[in-house]
Amino acid sequence: MSNIGEWENAEPGVTRKILQPGKSLMLMEVHFEQGAEGYEHAHPHEQLSYCLKGAIEFTIDGEKRIVRQGESIVIPSGARHGVRALEASALLDAFTPLREDLIK
Repeated sequence: MSNIGEWENAEPGVTRKILQPGKSLMLMEVHFEQGAEGYEHAHPHEQLSYCLKGAIEFTIDGEKRIVRQGESIVIPSGARHGVRALEASALLDAFTPLREDLIK
C-alpha cells in the first residue's frame, strides 16, 4: 500500500500529503494547526519550503526566522531544523533526493 496522495498524521496538529515523486525530487504539502510543531530533526536531503498560508517560525541550526504566506526558505542538507505554526498554516516542501524514509 502506498501513502502517495494520502493525508496522514505527522506530529500532533500536523498532517501531510506526499505528492507523486519524480526520480530525485519530491513535494509534500503539510498543514499545521495554530501552535503545532514540526519536531527538530535533520536529514541529508536539501529542502525548500514555500508557505502556502499562515506564518511559520523556522529554527535552522539554532537560528529563528518567520516565513509568511508567499515566502520560502531553504534548509541545507544536514541542518537541524524544526518549525512552529504561529497561526493555522500550510507549507509546500520540496526535497532532493527523494525522502525514501517518508515514502511507504
